[in-house]
Amino acid sequence: MKRHLEHPASEMAESESQEGNYDNRGNKVEIFKTDMEELMEKMEKQTVCAAQMAYDCVAIRTDPDLHNAMQHLKDVFLICKEQMEKKWQDVLTESRGDGQKKE
Repeated sequence: MKRHLEHPASEMAESESQEGNYDNRGNKVEIFKTDMEELMEKMEKQTVCAAQMAYDCVAIRTDPDLHNAMQHLKDVFLICKEQMEKKWQDVLTESRGDGQKKE
């Protein structure tokens, strides 16, 4: 009690400081809640994506027609790639042959 009578201004400043700290804590709590809500939304979206990927994997593994179609696409791609490499080698050979004739 004696302190209160001796230093009323310092006690008033201390009270204002505590109010500021309380307001600051309140703001931090609100920011924390907002951040947590955003993180939860992101986690929910990631969970949905993971579930869709798992579903797609199961569908691919259990549908033989899909697997066969994917294998056919892979085979056709490799054949096309091989033919493109041969054509590229022919172009290179022709360009080297033309270059040698000009010399």
